[in-house]
Amino acid sequence: MTKLFILLITIYQVTLSPIFTVVFGTKCRYKVSCSEFAKQRIEKYGILKGTKLGLIRLLSCQSLW
Repeated sequence: MTKLFILLITIYQVTLSPIFTVVFGTKCRYKVSCSEFAKQRIEKYGILKGTKLGLIRLLSCQSLW
């Protein structure tokens, strides 16, 4: 199940993330992108805690607002 979540994030990084960057003209303000951070946390802590930490990071990113 963990590998499925990581695969979905990787697919997002390859397909949708570049489109969002072009359309909205924004990039993540963090050195490690929010999606990469989420992947790392899921690998380290598992699906539940890793997803929670990734969402907290995503919500703290000011490029969304």
